[in-house]
Amino acid sequence: MQYRRSITANASYFFTINLAERKRTLLTQHIQLLHMAFHKIRLNHPFKINAIVILPDHLHMMMTLPQHDANYSLRINLIKSYFSRSLPETETISASRKSKRERGIWQRRYWEHFIRDDRDYEKHVAYIHYNPIALT
Repeated sequence: MQYRRSITANASYFFTINLAERKRTLLTQHIQLLHMAFHKIRLNHPFKINAIVILPDHLHMMMTLPQHDANYSLRINLIKSYFSRSLPETETISASRKSKRERGIWQRRYWEHFIRDDRDYEKHVAYIHYNPIALT
């Protein structure tokens, strides 16, 4: 089955990106490295962060892409890669991941949602803001 994504330039998207090991707390433990990953990638591949929440094992983000550029996948992959390369190698790496030269920090896939209208935008920003509260 072919996975189909909505790819539109100058559009907003909501993302959920998870660590591979959901009990780890790498994102909050190494928040400065994650911040640097976002900063570095935005220098060469600009995008706007409309809303974001960083939790210990996953993050939710609303991103708006620039005009004439719809490649959010490149941005997400570069952020994940930069962050992973910044960490010491302490995780267990499966044979499958080793063969693909992957670290095993992140889940391979992430969830994205194309924002359709203002109501959809507001709903997802509210989700980002209230997600940490729901966890307590």
